[in-house]
Parts: sequence; C-alpha cells; structure tokens
Amino acid sequence: MLDPCQLLAYTLYGQEIQWGDLSVIGLLIVLEGVLSIDNALVLGLLAKRLPPEYRTRALTYGLVGAFVFRFLAVATATYLLQWRWVKLIGGGYLVFIAVKHLFFESQETGDEQMAVDESGQLTMVDSQTHQPLSDEQEITEIKERVPMPMPESVVHSSTKGYAKFWPTVLVIEFTDIAFAVDSILAAIALVGAPPADHPAESLHPKLWVVISGGLMGVVLMRFAAAMFIRLLERFPRFETAAYLLVIVIGSKLLVDWGFNSAEHPHVVDFHDWQHPAFWVFWGLMLVSFCVGFLPSRKKSHA
Repeated sequence: MLDPCQLLAYTLYGQEIQWGDLSVIGLLIVLEGVLSIDNALVLGLLAKRLPPEYRTRALTYGLVGAFVFRFLAVATATYLLQWRWVKLIGGGYLVFIAVKHLFFESQETGDEQMAVDESGQLTMVDSQTHQPLSDEQEITEIKERVPMPMPESVVHSSTKGYAKFWPTVLVIEFTDIAFAVDSILAAIALVGAPPADHPAESLHPKLWVVISGGLMGVVLMRFAAAMFIRLLERFPRFETAAYLLVIVIGSKLLVDWGFNSAEHPHVVDFHDWQHPAFWVFWGLMLVSFCVGFLPSRKKSHA
C-alpha cells in the first residue's frame, strides 16, 4: 500500500522534503518560542547591564553563538540518539523538566511579571505598579535564572556601574546553550529515527526540519518576543500546552528506548501511519496543543 506521507516527497542532497514537514516546523517554532521565553528574558536583563551602545552587539554575538551551537548539537544528536541509553536520558530529562515546571515552578507566585521594553527586549516589571524592577531586584532575577555562577564583572563594574562586555557575552552564550538542550532534544525526538533502509553513515534525512524549526524559533524569540508575550496573555494556558507537548515527546523517547533496538528499530513506529503508535502519539500531541486554547480560570477576589 502506498504511504500517503511519501506523496509529493522531494530529495535534495540527502534531505527529504515533504509538505507535511511544514507542520512539524511550525510546531518546533511554537515550542522553541514558548520554551525559550525565560531564556529571552535572561538575555534581555543581561544586555541591560551593558552600556547602551554595546547591548545590540552583545545580543548579536549571542544569536550567532546560538545558531552555531544548535547546528552542531543537532548534527551530533542525530548520531547520539542511535544509542538506546541516550534516548533514556533524553526522554527522562524532557519529562523531568516538564513535570518540574507544571507541578512545582508554576505554583510559585511572585510580584514580578514579564514585559517588553522600548527596544523590544523582554524585561520584568512589578505586577502591581507596572514599574521596572530595581537594580538589586534584576540582579536577583538574573542569578535565579542563569545556569552558571555569575562573575562579579557581570553583576557590577567599576566603570559607571555597567557590566563588562566580554564576560557578559560569555554568560549569554552559556545561557543560550543551557536553555537550548530541551528544545534540541524535543526537535530530534519529534522527527524520530531515520528509515530502516537509510545508510548509517548518512545524515538524518529530516535534519533540515530540525535545524529550520530551531533556528527560526530563535530568530522569532529574539526579534518578536512581544508576539509570544501577547500569545501567552491571550491564551495563558499555552505555556501549559507547550510543557504537555514536551511530556508527550519525552515519553516517545522513553517508549522508543524501551521497545525498539538496533536489530528491531520499528517495533513501535511513531512515524508509520499504519501503526497504532502513530495515531496515539499525534492524537496526544493534538490534545496537548488544544489545551493552550482553553480559557483560564478566573481568580475570585474577596
């Protein structure tokens, strides 16, 4: 029987291109955007600590570094995921961060909320007064979110109270790398293993999908942060939906680890429309995505 997923397929330099890939790229862009909002916030707060004339340059260096790292990480991950233990660690990590966010971090309440400043960068303001946070409050927020010790030259500087340029760029790069791990794992898991007859020494035929979705998501997150903020303001449950998608994708990796092997790579096949796992996986993905459009419960005020 002819697989409808193979209709209108085109191969270019070993990369398979189909119309259905556009929906996967769109999903990757949404995931990258929603999951990277915290990343964009940290980068905006870090850039604000630099002299105004250096802020755009620092974020540009960070953007280039994000592109290079994602390309190398995706290319490496396509090989790493051929080992079953990597699927176990990757799937477990995705489920862990999603459960941690949904059941622990999302329960935390504070007096701060995200906003977009005049330069288009994400920042934080007081949720009651809508005024910018004080310098000490911003430093606290940065330290809580940056996944590495903060050098003193980034927190304070002896010159006009600004941070130093290169240490700040280094923190921006490491922050990008740390926040990219979950989106890269999710992207690789989403496209799945290459076909059984695909040469082992060749790149994944859908590598272009992962790279396109990830890089377009990074660009949108840097230059259209306000769009994602408005999306979450209008559909507050969309962040929950994104993490539910991450749980489904992480579970896919765990099932792949548990049932598929090098000798039998398609015992449970999530990418064959004739296999029940295909419909279960994409059905759960659709339900998770639709959660984002549910109205949020209004809090009653005494």
